[in-house]
Amino acid sequence: MRTGDVISLDVAARRIDVELSDEELAARHPNASTIAGFANPRRGWERLYIDHVTQADTGADLDFLVGSSGSEVSRESH
Repeated sequence: MRTGDVISLDVAARRIDVELSDEELAARHPNASTIAGFANPRRGWERLYIDHVTQADTGADLDFLVGSSGSEVSRESH
């Protein structure tokens, strides 16, 4: 993603998309500062986030909390 890229959000269809062609996405390569930003933390909040936060389509929740409420939590509750 780059500044200015258009993001489409379709709540009813539960979709979030970037408005770029497959060719444009394939042609993009991360720059050095982006690569440096993807550090490989061994511990702390950043490691917790990398290891345990689920994707947007499943609620961007912590995976170890899913189902811990004692019953199914609907997607609409997020």
